[in-house]
Amino acid sequence: HGYPQTSAMWHRVAPDLAERFTVVAADLRGYGGSAKPPSDPDHLTYPKRVMALDMVQVMAELGFGSFAVAGHDRGGRVGYRMALDHPAVVTRLAVMDIVPTAVMWQRMDRELAMATWHWLFLAQPDGLPETMIGADPARWVRDALRRWAGNPEVFAPEAVEEYVRCFADPDAIYASCEDYRAGATVDDRFDTADLGRRRIRCPVL
Repeated sequence: HGYPQTSAMWHRVAPDLAERFTVVAADLRGYGGSAKPPSDPDHLTYPKRVMALDMVQVMAELGFGSFAVAGHDRGGRVGYRMALDHPAVVTRLAVMDIVPTAVMWQRMDRELAMATWHWLFLAQPDGLPETMIGADPARWVRDALRRWAGNPEVFAPEAVEEYVRCFADPDAIYASCEDYRAGATVDDRFDTADLGRRRIRCPVL
């Protein structure tokens, strides 16, 4: 999921998967325990293409030249970019709870903007969302999870506390905003350039 830490999203699923598969649950760049490097005016530090390369390199370091990928939300976007950019590496792809970035922006209307308001808020420039979230990060995390989940009881209390702990870091707030700024700019350009020209070649769920 990547917002803000993989383990908090997958902690109930990963043990079952690990009974049959080798599971690598990595935090995306900017989230959880991963590095949160400063970005640039074009947001080229946080596009999904860069995060996809991060994951491919991590897996290579762990000895995996090819592997299946499952991703939710931000991780799903990284997953389909991995499959597009590294077709020899990704053997199967499962994406959950996403519409491709370019399609999301093409379809943005009043209803979608109200439902996915955080896309617009987090992508605002000049440190505005960082300042507002930084005033009360715990409230931001809890309110966001409540709105997204529908039923807040679906999140285990320890998972929520892990989200809050991770998001208390100003660098994590900044990095997540840069992720969404990339989504509104460079990710959209990359995805639009590939639309109708490149296809994911592996089996997709």
